[in-house]
Amino acid sequence: MGSDLVPIIDAKFEEAPVAHTAGLPAIPQADSDQQLVDLWVRRSNSPATRRKYLAEANRLRAFVDKPLALIRVGDLQAYLASLEGKAPATRANATAALKSLFSFAQELGYVGHNVGKAVKAPPVKNVLAERILSEPDAQRMVLLEPGLRNRALLTVLYGGGLRISEVCGLRWRDMADRDAAGQATIFGKGGKTRIVLLSANTWQLIAALRAELPAPPKPDAPVFVSLRRGPLDASQVHRIVKAAAERAGLPPEVSAHWLRHAHASHALDRGAPVHLVQATLGHASLTTTSRYTHARPNESSARFLGV
Repeated sequence: MGSDLVPIIDAKFEEAPVAHTAGLPAIPQADSDQQLVDLWVRRSNSPATRRKYLAEANRLRAFVDKPLALIRVGDLQAYLASLEGKAPATRANATAALKSLFSFAQELGYVGHNVGKAVKAPPVKNVLAERILSEPDAQRMVLLEPGLRNRALLTVLYGGGLRISEVCGLRWRDMADRDAAGQATIFGKGGKTRIVLLSANTWQLIAALRAELPAPPKPDAPVFVSLRRGPLDASQVHRIVKAAAERAGLPPEVSAHWLRHAHASHALDRGAPVHLVQATLGHASLTTTSRYTHARPNESSARFLGV
């Protein structure tokens, strides 16, 4: 039936506009540098990414002090060279952002040449292994949390492998019973929706959180509520995670994303198929999920030497 719904386009109608526009220059889709940057930034669904992209574009424009259409490869290289004192990851992110900006500008016909093609991001050391908590450490963060809301929050971050934006966006309509436990519908990165099955223990905490409410929640009410009765925001979740890490005697660098790393690594350690971990975490590429197997390999030839 699906194929019956595909419209059939007559070739003569498809070709007609081409004859009138052939040989004409593309019409730029932005009238100013600021409009172009705004269009580029709005392509991302992530508020955090939007803020970072906007800041990077503003820093470049302030440094070169010329219109984007007049920026040359040397200007871009000079700006990136000014970041030499920054961490490699910071410089790599800046390079990637600006390459994206100039690719977008060329796509829209705003610039004739993509100067971003000529620059390369610096290599970045993979430090993922440093950010993976052991199972006892992750569980201690959860178990030592005295408050029900915060304990349920930490459990969902770790047990469900959710991003901080995803846990902040959870609404009661997203939570559903499933057999002896439950499931959560997650609206994740890139505007993609996925279903995450939660363990019976995690679901019990969610049920207890709901039972504490003075009245049954409305479907669109947030699952994790602040003291002001609105949804928790990212900064509040960060503070909860930092406090839990300190309580558990863990380093101050621990963040909510470390719990997501821990979920992936521990699930793989326990035999979960890598494609299942990919689906649960919402990774677009299996390569991203496979990083965890490289960060914590089960075997190494060094062990065979006995040195």
